[in-house]
Amino acid sequence: MTAAPAALLPSLLAGRAGGFRPSPVRDFWEVSMEPDVISLAGGNPDLSVLPLDALADVAARAVARDGLDVLQYGSGTGTAGTREAVARTMAAEGIHVDPAHVQVTAGSQMALDLVVKLLCDPGDVVLAEGPTYVGALGLFAGMQVDVVHVPMDADGIVPTGLEETLVRVRAEGRRVKALYTIPNFNNPSGVTLAAERRPEVVRICRAAGIAVIEDNPYGLLSFDGSSTPSLHALDPDNVIYLGSFSKVVAPGLRVGWAVAPEAVRRPLQLASEATTICPSVLSQALVEQYVLHHDWPSVLDRARKLYATRAAAVLGALAHSAPDGVTWSVPRGGFFTWVSLPEGIDVHRVLDAAIERRVVFVPGSAFHADGGGTRQLRLAYSLEQEDVLADGVRRIMGAIEDIAATS
Repeated sequence: MTAAPAALLPSLLAGRAGGFRPSPVRDFWEVSMEPDVISLAGGNPDLSVLPLDALADVAARAVARDGLDVLQYGSGTGTAGTREAVARTMAAEGIHVDPAHVQVTAGSQMALDLVVKLLCDPGDVVLAEGPTYVGALGLFAGMQVDVVHVPMDADGIVPTGLEETLVRVRAEGRRVKALYTIPNFNNPSGVTLAAERRPEVVRICRAAGIAVIEDNPYGLLSFDGSSTPSLHALDPDNVIYLGSFSKVVAPGLRVGWAVAPEAVRRPLQLASEATTICPSVLSQALVEQYVLHHDWPSVLDRARKLYATRAAAVLGALAHSAPDGVTWSVPRGGFFTWVSLPEGIDVHRVLDAAIERRVVFVPGSAFHADGGGTRQLRLAYSLEQEDVLADGVRRIMGAIEDIAATS
């Protein structure tokens, strides 16, 4: 028998293997962890608001009392209690769903992965805001799905731009399968899709015969506690809703979910079981007990106020220190604001100069599939204290000012 070549394995990789790419947010992880660096890069929730003692008691009781169940395999759709907790969580945002329609997943990223597997073949097109969530872009690329951005402004997706993009892409002979959107406090822009535009967006998608994937991890984090009607509520038969406890409880639990139209529920369950067999029963038990039996709304309210204060610190620092030509979004919730630079200033030059000043952010190009975002950047305000955030913004604005002066 002829000896196998030493480099056999790389030749066996599937074509899609080269499509997966590292997260630009993770690229800055080591830099942001250095003790003297201010990080406005990662959108991490501040877990200091959590009642850790209460959560510890919940975990201890779950194992001591129900260990034979919570440490065992569980239902492929998720436990009944967790699906009830999901329904109650969505109801807090004014979205009413039957718990039986909920598919629990290991985070909403898994839910998105399953939906893309079910909807898209290689070469299909998904429309998305420009900019959009970097984790979605990485997933679409790895699944060999093409992303085409639709125009957005301070009120979110522009309906006429959505229609024009659909017509253009189809005229090129390409097949569009879905619109992927983060309508509430979009990551990375912080923009919210205006209530008056939402019915038009779902109407356009239904008329065009494409699905809507509504990704809503931040909807409960409006600074004033208000909510905007969900796309799912407007068209439950054509909108697949993705949710997560990562931002409103804790990301380490890895509990997310999907609510899908009836025709998709069974394939979604089977795809989930093929991927993980079942979501973590222990994590679900913690979420269920915390959401259903503790004063979770008051913790959520503290988190909203905390993020509102931090957003105000960033916006105030921008107003006082931004050079001429710098503009930014004004979020009403969530974790991010989106900053645009003056003409002729490349964001990567600013990033290099900012790192020299011991502050880091994510460049806007990370959130585009088409080479855009070279004059934009995302600032995350969710984790650092207000004075630190303001200092970080001033350092970045100083970097911009210095570059502008030498350009």
